[in-house]
Amino acid sequence: MIAGYAALERQVARLERDWRAIHRAESPAAMSRRTAIEIAAELGIVLDPWQRAPLLTELDALMLVTRQGGKGMVASLLALEKLLEAGTTTVIISKADRQAKRLLKRVKRLLSLLSDVPPAVVDSTYALELRNGAELLALPGSEETVRGIEAVDLLIIDEGALVPDELYQAVYPMLATTNGRCVGLTTPRGKRGWFWQEWSGGNETWHRTKITAPDIPRIDPAWLDQTRRRLGEWMYRQEFLCEFVDLEDQFFSSEIVDRAVSADVAPLIFPFAIGAAA
Repeated sequence: MIAGYAALERQVARLERDWRAIHRAESPAAMSRRTAIEIAAELGIVLDPWQRAPLLTELDALMLVTRQGGKGMVASLLALEKLLEAGTTTVIISKADRQAKRLLKRVKRLLSLLSDVPPAVVDSTYALELRNGAELLALPGSEETVRGIEAVDLLIIDEGALVPDELYQAVYPMLATTNGRCVGLTTPRGKRGWFWQEWSGGNETWHRTKITAPDIPRIDPAWLDQTRRRLGEWMYRQEFLCEFVDLEDQFFSSEIVDRAVSADVAPLIFPFAIGAAA
Protein backbone atom coordinates (compact mmCIF):
# COMPACT_ATOMS: atom_id res chain seq x y z
CA MET A 1 0.00 0.00 0.00
CA ILE A 2 2.82 2.37 0.95
CA ALA A 3 4.78 1.39 -2.17
CA GLY A 4 1.72 2.04 -4.32
CA TYR A 5 1.21 5.45 -2.72
CA ALA A 6 4.87 6.38 -3.33
CA ALA A 7 4.56 5.38 -6.98
CA LEU A 8 1.45 7.54 -7.28
CA GLU A 9 3.31 10.50 -5.78
CA ARG A 10 6.12 10.08 -8.31
CA GLN A 11 3.60 10.03 -11.16
CA VAL A 12 1.93 13.20 -9.87
CA ALA A 13 5.31 14.92 -9.53
CA ARG A 14 6.22 13.90 -13.09
CA LEU A 15 2.91 15.24 -14.41
CA GLU A 16 3.50 18.53 -12.59
CA ARG A 17 6.96 18.86 -14.15
CA ASP A 18 5.55 18.11 -17.59
CA TRP A 19 2.79 20.69 -17.09
CA ARG A 20 5.28 23.38 -16.08
CA ALA A 21 7.43 22.61 -19.13
CA ILE A 22 4.40 22.89 -21.42
CA HIS A 23 3.38 26.15 -19.73
CA ARG A 24 6.86 27.64 -20.26
CA ALA A 25 6.91 26.54 -23.89
CA GLU A 26 3.57 28.24 -24.51
CA SER A 27 4.45 31.47 -22.73
CA PRO A 28 4.58 34.61 -24.95
CA ALA A 29 8.36 34.92 -24.63
CA ALA A 30 8.96 31.33 -25.71
CA MET A 31 6.40 31.47 -28.53
CA SER A 32 7.83 34.69 -29.96
CA ARG A 33 11.45 33.61 -30.12
CA ARG A 34 12.65 32.33 -33.51
CA THR A 35 15.76 32.37 -35.67
CA ALA A 36 16.52 34.91 -38.38
CA ILE A 37 15.97 32.22 -41.02
CA GLU A 38 12.56 31.40 -39.53
CA ILE A 39 11.66 35.10 -39.43
CA ALA A 40 12.55 35.48 -43.11
CA ALA A 41 10.38 32.48 -43.99
CA GLU A 42 7.43 33.85 -42.00
CA LEU A 43 7.74 37.20 -43.77
CA GLY A 44 7.96 35.54 -47.17
CA ILE A 45 11.45 36.91 -47.79
CA VAL A 46 13.41 34.87 -50.34
CA LEU A 47 17.03 35.09 -49.24
CA ASP A 48 19.93 35.12 -51.65
CA PRO A 49 22.30 32.18 -51.01
CA TRP A 50 24.99 34.50 -49.63
CA GLN A 51 22.61 36.03 -47.07
CA ARG A 52 22.17 32.78 -45.18
CA ALA A 53 25.77 32.44 -43.99
CA PRO A 54 25.87 35.68 -41.91
CA LEU A 55 22.51 34.69 -40.43
CA LEU A 56 23.71 31.24 -39.40
CA THR A 57 27.24 31.88 -38.15
CA GLU A 58 27.95 32.89 -34.55
CA LEU A 59 31.14 34.72 -35.53
CA ASP A 60 31.46 38.47 -35.84
CA ALA A 61 30.67 39.32 -39.44
CA LEU A 62 31.92 41.76 -42.07
CA MET A 63 29.70 42.21 -45.11
CA LEU A 64 31.36 43.97 -48.04
CA VAL A 65 28.38 44.15 -50.36
CA THR A 66 27.43 46.14 -53.45
CA ARG A 67 24.80 48.86 -53.39
CA GLN A 68 21.33 47.31 -53.41
CA GLY A 69 22.85 43.92 -52.62
CA GLY A 70 20.69 43.04 -49.61
CA LYS A 71 23.06 43.67 -46.69
CA GLY A 72 20.50 45.87 -44.94
CA MET A 73 18.00 43.00 -44.93
CA VAL A 74 20.55 40.72 -43.26
CA ALA A 75 21.16 43.31 -40.55
CA SER A 76 17.40 43.78 -40.05
CA LEU A 77 16.78 40.04 -39.65
CA LEU A 78 19.61 39.75 -37.11
CA ALA A 79 18.12 42.66 -35.15
CA LEU A 80 14.67 41.04 -35.21
CA GLU A 81 16.12 37.75 -33.99
CA LYS A 82 17.64 39.52 -30.97
CA LEU A 83 14.47 41.52 -30.27
CA LEU A 84 12.55 38.28 -29.89
CA GLU A 85 15.10 37.04 -27.34
CA ALA A 86 14.09 38.29 -23.92
CA GLY A 87 16.30 40.81 -22.15
CA THR A 88 18.76 41.47 -24.97
CA THR A 89 20.17 44.78 -26.18
CA THR A 90 20.95 45.55 -29.81
CA VAL A 91 22.68 48.77 -30.89
CA ILE A 92 22.81 50.26 -34.39
CA ILE A 93 25.69 52.63 -35.13
CA SER A 94 26.31 54.65 -38.29
CA LYS A 95 28.29 57.75 -39.11
CA ALA A 96 25.09 59.48 -40.24
CA ASP A 97 22.32 59.81 -37.70
CA ARG A 98 19.80 59.42 -40.53
CA GLN A 99 21.24 56.06 -41.58
CA ALA A 100 20.92 54.49 -38.13
CA LYS A 101 17.34 55.75 -37.73
CA ARG A 102 16.45 54.41 -41.18
CA LEU A 103 17.60 50.89 -40.28
CA LEU A 104 15.67 51.06 -36.99
CA LYS A 105 12.55 52.11 -38.90
CA ARG A 106 12.98 49.17 -41.26
CA VAL A 107 13.22 46.73 -38.33
CA LYS A 108 10.04 48.20 -36.80
CA ARG A 109 8.16 47.78 -40.07
CA LEU A 110 9.19 44.11 -40.37
CA LEU A 111 8.34 43.47 -36.72
CA SER A 112 4.80 44.78 -37.30
CA LEU A 113 4.31 42.04 -39.90
CA LEU A 114 5.20 39.20 -37.51
CA SER A 115 2.72 37.27 -35.38
CA ASP A 116 3.04 36.32 -31.70
CA VAL A 117 5.52 39.03 -30.78
CA PRO A 118 5.64 40.98 -27.49
CA PRO A 119 4.11 44.46 -27.71
CA ALA A 120 6.27 47.57 -27.59
CA VAL A 121 6.53 49.45 -24.30
CA VAL A 122 8.89 52.11 -25.74
CA ASP A 123 8.71 53.21 -29.37
CA SER A 124 10.58 56.38 -30.28
CA THR A 125 12.79 57.76 -33.04
CA TYR A 126 15.90 56.24 -31.52
CA ALA A 127 14.64 53.30 -29.47
CA LEU A 128 12.34 50.29 -29.45
CA GLU A 129 11.75 48.21 -26.31
CA LEU A 130 9.44 45.21 -26.13
CA ARG A 131 7.59 43.79 -23.14
CA ASN A 132 10.05 40.87 -23.06
CA GLY A 133 12.76 43.33 -22.00
CA ALA A 134 14.60 43.32 -25.34
CA GLU A 135 15.62 46.70 -26.72
CA LEU A 136 16.96 48.10 -29.98
CA LEU A 137 18.78 51.44 -29.98
CA ALA A 138 19.86 53.63 -32.92
CA LEU A 139 22.65 55.81 -31.59
CA PRO A 140 23.92 59.08 -33.08
CA GLY A 141 27.27 58.65 -34.79
CA SER A 142 29.45 60.43 -32.26
CA GLU A 143 31.97 59.02 -29.83
CA GLU A 144 30.86 61.46 -27.12
CA THR A 145 27.19 60.43 -27.29
CA VAL A 146 27.53 56.61 -27.32
CA ARG A 147 29.63 56.03 -24.21
CA GLY A 148 27.89 54.67 -21.13
CA ILE A 149 25.88 51.91 -22.81
CA GLU A 150 26.91 48.44 -21.66
CA ALA A 151 25.93 44.76 -21.93
CA VAL A 152 25.19 44.89 -25.65
CA ASP A 153 24.35 41.55 -27.25
CA LEU A 154 24.44 42.63 -30.90
CA LEU A 155 26.29 45.62 -32.36
CA ILE A 156 25.38 46.56 -35.93
CA ILE A 157 27.70 49.05 -37.66
CA ASP A 158 25.98 50.33 -40.77
CA GLU A 159 28.13 51.79 -43.60
CA GLY A 160 31.10 50.69 -41.53
CA ALA A 161 33.74 52.04 -43.91
CA LEU A 162 32.47 55.56 -43.13
CA VAL A 163 32.48 55.07 -39.35
CA PRO A 164 35.60 56.73 -37.85
CA ASP A 165 38.08 54.59 -35.96
CA GLU A 166 37.39 56.57 -32.79
CA LEU A 167 33.70 55.69 -32.92
CA TYR A 168 34.39 52.00 -33.59
CA GLN A 169 36.84 51.92 -30.69
CA ALA A 170 34.21 53.52 -28.44
CA VAL A 171 31.38 51.10 -29.28
CA TYR A 172 33.14 47.74 -29.57
CA PRO A 173 33.82 47.46 -25.79
CA MET A 174 30.02 47.45 -25.28
CA LEU A 175 30.19 43.72 -26.11
CA ALA A 176 32.66 42.87 -23.33
CA THR A 177 30.38 41.49 -20.62
CA THR A 178 28.01 39.63 -22.95
CA ASN A 179 30.59 38.25 -25.38
CA GLY A 180 28.18 39.74 -27.91
CA ARG A 181 28.41 39.85 -31.67
CA CYS A 182 29.58 42.66 -33.95
CA VAL A 183 28.25 42.90 -37.52
CA GLY A 184 29.67 45.47 -39.93
CA LEU A 185 28.15 46.14 -43.35
CA THR A 186 29.34 48.56 -45.99
CA THR A 187 30.60 49.35 -49.44
CA PRO A 188 34.31 50.29 -49.52
CA ARG A 189 35.78 53.76 -48.95
CA GLY A 190 39.49 53.45 -49.72
CA LYS A 191 42.29 51.53 -48.05
CA ARG A 192 41.96 53.06 -44.62
CA GLY A 193 39.93 52.83 -41.44
CA TRP A 194 38.95 50.05 -39.10
CA PHE A 195 36.77 48.16 -41.62
CA TRP A 196 39.52 47.89 -44.22
CA GLN A 197 42.04 46.88 -41.54
CA GLU A 198 39.77 44.15 -40.18
CA TRP A 199 38.83 43.01 -43.68
CA SER A 200 42.41 42.74 -44.95
CA GLY A 201 44.09 41.79 -41.66
CA GLY A 202 43.46 38.05 -41.83
CA ASN A 203 41.85 37.81 -38.37
CA GLU A 204 39.97 34.51 -38.40
CA THR A 205 37.44 35.62 -35.76
CA TRP A 206 35.52 37.45 -38.52
CA HIS A 207 33.15 35.83 -40.99
CA ARG A 208 33.74 37.76 -44.23
CA THR A 209 31.30 38.09 -47.12
CA LYS A 210 32.02 39.91 -50.38
CA ILE A 211 29.23 40.28 -52.92
CA THR A 212 29.53 42.40 -56.07
CA ALA A 213 26.74 43.67 -58.31
CA PRO A 214 27.33 41.00 -61.00
CA ASP A 215 26.74 38.41 -58.23
CA ILE A 216 23.16 39.66 -57.74
CA PRO A 217 20.80 38.13 -60.35
CA ARG A 218 18.12 40.80 -59.86
CA ILE A 219 20.49 43.59 -60.95
CA ASP A 220 20.26 43.91 -64.74
CA PRO A 221 23.70 43.62 -66.45
CA ALA A 222 22.60 46.19 -69.04
CA TRP A 223 21.82 48.66 -66.24
CA LEU A 224 25.26 48.01 -64.76
CA ASP A 225 26.95 48.73 -68.09
CA GLN A 226 25.05 52.00 -68.37
CA THR A 227 25.89 52.92 -64.78
CA ARG A 228 29.57 52.19 -65.36
CA ARG A 229 29.63 54.67 -68.23
CA ARG A 230 27.70 57.34 -66.32
CA LEU A 231 29.50 57.14 -62.95
CA GLY A 232 32.97 56.41 -64.27
CA GLU A 233 35.35 53.53 -63.65
CA TRP A 234 36.58 54.63 -60.22
CA MET A 235 33.11 55.01 -58.68
CA TYR A 236 31.78 51.87 -60.33
CA ARG A 237 34.64 49.74 -59.01
CA GLN A 238 34.07 51.04 -55.51
CA GLU A 239 30.27 51.01 -55.30
CA PHE A 240 29.44 47.94 -57.40
CA LEU A 241 32.59 45.80 -57.55
CA CYS A 242 33.44 46.43 -53.87
CA GLU A 243 37.08 47.29 -54.49
CA PHE A 244 39.12 49.27 -51.98
CA VAL A 245 40.32 51.75 -54.59
CA ASP A 246 42.46 54.74 -53.62
CA LEU A 247 40.59 57.94 -52.86
CA GLU A 248 40.33 60.45 -55.70
CA ASP A 249 42.07 63.17 -53.67
CA GLN A 250 44.84 60.87 -52.45
CA PHE A 251 48.22 62.38 -53.44
CA PHE A 252 50.23 59.14 -53.32
CA SER A 253 48.66 55.81 -54.26
CA SER A 254 48.58 53.02 -51.68
CA GLU A 255 50.91 50.99 -53.92
CA ILE A 256 53.56 53.71 -53.84
CA VAL A 257 53.27 54.07 -50.06
CA ASP A 258 53.56 50.30 -49.57
CA ARG A 259 56.69 50.16 -51.74
CA ALA A 260 58.25 52.98 -49.71
CA VAL A 261 57.96 51.04 -46.46
CA SER A 262 60.35 48.21 -45.60
CA ALA A 263 60.68 46.11 -42.47
CA ASP A 264 64.36 45.52 -43.35
CA VAL A 265 65.34 49.11 -42.57
CA ALA A 266 65.88 50.04 -38.94
CA PRO A 267 63.94 53.12 -37.75
CA LEU A 268 65.87 56.36 -37.46
CA ILE A 269 66.36 57.24 -33.79
CA PHE A 270 67.76 60.62 -32.78
CA PRO A 271 70.33 60.52 -29.95
CA PHE A 272 68.61 63.46 -28.26
CA ALA A 273 65.30 65.23 -28.40
CA ILE A 274 64.81 67.71 -31.23
CA GLY A 275 65.33 71.24 -29.91
CA ALA A 276 67.30 70.15 -26.83
CA ALA A 277 70.70 71.68 -26.14
CA ALA A 278 73.63 69.77 -27.62
